[in-house]
Amino acid sequence: MELIRWGFIGCGEVTEKKSGPAFNEVEGSVIEAVMSRNEEKAYDYAKRHRAKKWYTDAQSLIDDPDVDAVYIATPPSSHATFAIMAMKAGKPAYVEKPLAASYDDCARINRVSEQTGVPCFVAYYRRYLPYFQRVKSIVNEGMIGKISNVQVRFSCPPRDLDYHSSENLPWRLQPDIAGGGYFYDLAPHQLDLLQDIFGVVTEAYGICNNCAGLYEAEDTVSACFRFENGLPGSGSWCFVGHESAKEDKITVIGEQGMLSFSVFTYDPILLVTSKGTTSITVPNPPYVQLPIIKSVVEHLQGINVCTCTCVSATPVNWVMDRILGKF
Repeated sequence: MELIRWGFIGCGEVTEKKSGPAFNEVEGSVIEAVMSRNEEKAYDYAKRHRAKKWYTDAQSLIDDPDVDAVYIATPPSSHATFAIMAMKAGKPAYVEKPLAASYDDCARINRVSEQTGVPCFVAYYRRYLPYFQRVKSIVNEGMIGKISNVQVRFSCPPRDLDYHSSENLPWRLQPDIAGGGYFYDLAPHQLDLLQDIFGVVTEAYGICNNCAGLYEAEDTVSACFRFENGLPGSGSWCFVGHESAKEDKITVIGEQGMLSFSVFTYDPILLVTSKGTTSITVPNPPYVQLPIIKSVVEHLQGINVCTCTCVSATPVNWVMDRILGKF
């Protein structure tokens, strides 16, 4: 079996438990090198995750002949730059979501991938988790009949970090770095799951507002959209809601029943039909990105095909940019 040696660009929080350890857990995969602008952080991460090398320069990591593929775990504004650098060097890229900070940057990544013939994958790992695969199977097996409507509802109170001064705001709240606010950070997982189940969204409209004025980015979003098969959907996101309104739910309404599930809390899946109500608990692996990383590695080894590519991820950015009124 071909060994895939990975180079990490970025050693942030997401890589510590969700993804990083999984690269060493998957058969035929190993972390070869890591990069952070902070040399001490890069060295510490490399030591803890058994990487042989550490860098403070992304190009040096990409040029390392012992690095076969590149994992990009930086803020979205740099995804396109690093993915394109990797692909032009002939090295496949695995990029954290969203694929980029704008639909236009996604298109750039797709063009380079097509021109070079080098694949680019995106970390929409929820597609591969047992929890969401069960959701998809319930829909595909017709357990609630023909689908009539899909509704996304998300609300949470402000976080402590949201009250920081503009100079100290987390990057997720800086539109020039993240592409938007929390909507651009959290909604991608929801929208990718829905498009994986129901097909590409071809119409999308939104109304956004900054209700609390805690930061520059939008903090409240309402949207309606239509999938390619004509199925209508809607969404409501509020990131400054009261604790009593806290919610994480997607509801799928069918002619013979209703299905509801969470995206971030993994609450039991609720299935309601004429037969009654069923609560379904589905455990996920300790490293949630392990199933998709396994799929990516097997794709690069020629064993399997990973469907979570830059092409499949681009419609998510298109929908978000349409909802936010970017075009």
